[in-house]
Amino acid sequence: MRKKALVIGFSVTGVAAARYLSDEYDVYLTEGNPKKEEDAQKIKELEEIGVKLEFGSHSDDFIQNADFAIISPSIPRDAEILRRLDEKNIEYFSDLEYVFRLTRNQTKPKMLVITGTNGKTTTTLLMSHIFSQKFKAPSCGNVGTSPFDCLKENPDYLIAEASSYQLNYSKELAPQIAIFTNLTPDHLAWHGGLEGYFEAKASIFKRMGENSHAVLNFDDEKVKKLANDLKCNAHFFALEKSELADTAGNCYIDNGAIYYGEEKIIDKNDVPIVGNHNLQNVMCCIIAAKIEGIDTKVISDGIKSFKAPAHRCELIRVLDDTAYYNDSKATNPEASIVAINSFEGKKVVLIAGGRDKNTSLDEFIKSVKNRISKVVLIGEATKRFMEELYNSGYTNIVHAQSLEEAIDLASLDKPDAVLLSPACASFDMFKNYEERGEAFRRYVLSKKQLVSR
Repeated sequence: MRKKALVIGFSVTGVAAARYLSDEYDVYLTEGNPKKEEDAQKIKELEEIGVKLEFGSHSDDFIQNADFAIISPSIPRDAEILRRLDEKNIEYFSDLEYVFRLTRNQTKPKMLVITGTNGKTTTTLLMSHIFSQKFKAPSCGNVGTSPFDCLKENPDYLIAEASSYQLNYSKELAPQIAIFTNLTPDHLAWHGGLEGYFEAKASIFKRMGENSHAVLNFDDEKVKKLANDLKCNAHFFALEKSELADTAGNCYIDNGAIYYGEEKIIDKNDVPIVGNHNLQNVMCCIIAAKIEGIDTKVISDGIKSFKAPAHRCELIRVLDDTAYYNDSKATNPEASIVAINSFEGKKVVLIAGGRDKNTSLDEFIKSVKNRISKVVLIGEATKRFMEELYNSGYTNIVHAQSLEEAIDLASLDKPDAVLLSPACASFDMFKNYEERGEAFRRYVLSKKQLVSR
């Protein structure tokens, strides 16, 4: 008799888990929300391979006697369904946790995990790009592709972006290499504060053994200090060599180039993605690649041929000497600060706003005052952003009713760059940050010339 696997949530994670597990288990997928018409084809495909589905509730018939449950990442920690699983002693965990347990005693795939607040996706995609020059190394996890779907390719590596939600539901995950990009406040209500958020990410590093490797941000004090609590090998990346007491096995920038230990890897000017934050992302990848024995030329060629992922400081076009950048993924002030600080010595107009996360704007405003010539505000956050900017003495602010109007208003100044980096969620005007970014892309590409007065 086959065992019973419970999948909670009709999401990318849930659908991929159900599809993969159906070969070995009787799979029951339960979704609390009503069925949607646009999901009809996916539902049909799952039913054809024997997956049982229910929508609109989590019934006892589906839950009882399950051997384990795979949890979609966004399910709140205090959700009723989790309480019921605890009562029935049904273990639940993330997709990354399941794949780790499945593969940890195998020679491949090796699992590399990237976490942190900002830079995870770029680092994940760049690392996959570099490793794929020599190996089968797909990106997966929070980038949008399930690790379950990657397993069928028989990969050498799984390069996985891990959100704090996924790590919260991962109890044994201890990858061979793990990267911590940085830490800034995010998802604080979900985790009960900054310390809970940090611990969700730090937990995987603390489980890693002496044959594993942690890659840590030396310029982030909280992340750097994590090394004191680890049993694994710690490697650091920093924007300046002088900050590192020991350069062996670490990455740093010196004389306009990135070094690994004493070996020059690549000139800064040959890195195609802009900003210090992206130099940090590149250094993460260099360390991981070097740990795995990848040749320097393969690494540098991989970096040079990489294209920035969509919605992350992505150059859309240059029109009449103005460059248009889509950084719609910047859904919090800290992410926008990183993008803003990438444009040193340039005249930049910032488009910001959306659904306010109500976090502090102090550091965001400092960056705006230092680097931004004008701010165009959109969405629900306009009132608070405008008031706090005015109170700080920054007054070159305009309000737009739509993203398209914001782009036109930003273009009037003929700046060096127009930067969409909202510092807010998108849900007041768009379905998600991707839809917001695509709207920016479409309108910018449709423009024939800058708007004139």
